[in-house]
Amino acid sequence: MNKIFVLDDDIAILELIKVNLELTGYICKASSDAVKGFQMIKQEMPDLIILDVMMPEIDGYSIALKVRQNETTKDIPIIMLTALGELDDKLKGFNSGVDDYLTKPFEIEELKARVLALLNRSRQTPESLRYKEVLSLGDITLIPESYTVKILNKETKLTPIEFDILNVLMQHNNSMVSSKQLLKEVWGYSDNEDVDTIRVHIRHLRSKLDKISTEKNKYIETIYGGGYRLVPDGIKLKMP
Repeated sequence: MNKIFVLDDDIAILELIKVNLELTGYICKASSDAVKGFQMIKQEMPDLIILDVMMPEIDGYSIALKVRQNETTKDIPIIMLTALGELDDKLKGFNSGVDDYLTKPFEIEELKARVLALLNRSRQTPESLRYKEVLSLGDITLIPESYTVKILNKETKLTPIEFDILNVLMQHNNSMVSSKQLLKEVWGYSDNEDVDTIRVHIRHLRSKLDKISTEKNKYIETIYGGGYRLVPDGIKLKMP
């Protein structure tokens, strides 16, 4: 039975989440105190953390970083809850090591769906272990065992989710992959409304590719109203 830890200083939301997760069959531990909560996370070693952003003393971004920097907790999936819905706020959350992001107010059924999808994903063999072989297309080489992408003679590390996104795009070489398809293949759920999650990770992935490529925005093309397409040899500028 999966154990979930909820950290939120809003007691009403904390109890709502805890009761509903327990009714679903999860073991649920909770705290409204961020400092004590992090200590409890290390003691309880949950299978998943649900984390609020705006808390006194220490915010959710800092807690997420502490979780990722701690050797014993670094691989625990994190869902961040927040009233902040701007793209930059989500980017900050994902940069802190958050796996998924849900904006308040939210439906409890949606939260449960996200929890189940993330638990299923964490139980699966990571992409870096499923795909032993190095994948090379055009200028790009994806190295599974080290979560590394190499462009020509330069390389950079990726997060597991960035790795999975790039792997999916490479598997669909030069073909469009819709946001819905990316959500299904990477996160394990389909939600047409949750395009911000994709946008944030694509934005971050592009920035990493930019640092090791000769031009900005050279390899991932946005198909407006559709999705994304990887062009391994680089997007050619159209002549006027």
